[in-house]
Amino acid sequence: MRYVIRSKNIFTEDGIINGYVVINDEKIEDIQHGDYTGELLLHDYMNAFVLPGFIDIHIHGGYGEDAMDASYEGLLHLSKSLLSEGTTSFLPTTMTQSNENIMQALANISRVYEEDYEGAEILGIHLEGPFISEKKIGAQNPEYVQKPDSSQLKIFQTHANNLIKIVTFAPEKEGAESLVESFPEIIFSIGHSAATYEQAEHAVKIGAKHITHLYNGSSGFMHREPGVVGMALTNDQIHTEMIVDGLHAHPASAKLAITAKGNDKFYLITDAMRAKGKPDGIYDLGGQQVTVKDGVARIDTGSLAGSVLKMNQGLKNLIHFSGKDLEALWRVTSLNQAIALKVDDKKGSIKIGKDADIAILNNDFDVISTIKSGKRYEF
Repeated sequence: MRYVIRSKNIFTEDGIINGYVVINDEKIEDIQHGDYTGELLLHDYMNAFVLPGFIDIHIHGGYGEDAMDASYEGLLHLSKSLLSEGTTSFLPTTMTQSNENIMQALANISRVYEEDYEGAEILGIHLEGPFISEKKIGAQNPEYVQKPDSSQLKIFQTHANNLIKIVTFAPEKEGAESLVESFPEIIFSIGHSAATYEQAEHAVKIGAKHITHLYNGSSGFMHREPGVVGMALTNDQIHTEMIVDGLHAHPASAKLAITAKGNDKFYLITDAMRAKGKPDGIYDLGGQQVTVKDGVARIDTGSLAGSVLKMNQGLKNLIHFSGKDLEALWRVTSLNQAIALKVDDKKGSIKIGKDADIAILNNDFDVISTIKSGKRYEF
């Protein structure tokens, strides 16, 4: 099916276009300036923001579902529900749990990945733990923390059918260096780590590329010991994820991060858990009870337990916190992730020949419509 979408605010790698996009089946066929005068069906979105579909590289769940449930139907429901926030691709993210539970979750994600399903597209898996530090456990389960083990990661990758794209790990732990060196195809992300500045810097030198949820679950910045945070903000080789909900980090900390990293080394993530899109109440996260009150999720220790953030809300927050405009920041929800995952030949920006994965937002950043592989969903 061929049709046209029109807007005065189409965000592309070459700037904002006042014009239209021609969609042909699953692909972007053409992009032009000005009004459309042809005979194809036209959807005129007026002044709405037309953006590349969002790519969430760190999300445990939402809408009542969790990747660790290892539920086929649950993961399909999550995928479909994510379209409502403009997310067209994601990495289901696991928790520090028993090897058996992790492997079941990995196998289930792999099974759904192979299917022809309706919803946000699974691009791979983010393995958060179990190779982390018990000193920076956060909402992970301390009972199942393991030392980094290359043979165990190989087993995980086998169950995942080689879909593990990102591994969150603590580089100061014994075995971490061998882990990174053994899997050059995986993005190793420093997180849930008590590493010193020097240990974190060494991890980058041997191949670590990301920081998991910057500021959270890692050694913080002190003027005599800059820690993981100090290394992340000053090392141009490392890229950073961040949960921009105003709860996991102060708005000024978000502004500092985007200022330090620039718009090309920053990834907006949700780190969402199953309560996203659901009312306040009691929920489960990785086998631990989570209380969600006033949109804040915490385990019994008081630690934050993921978020209920939606990608469109996070983008709105980042613009507000940083003082930067959408033209400067749109790529932190899409293109940066696509480049990191090596799928930017088909995703991450509105460009001729790429997949027709598009998020359309109003001026208040509410999602009006999401286009996934050319199919339109209205909200």
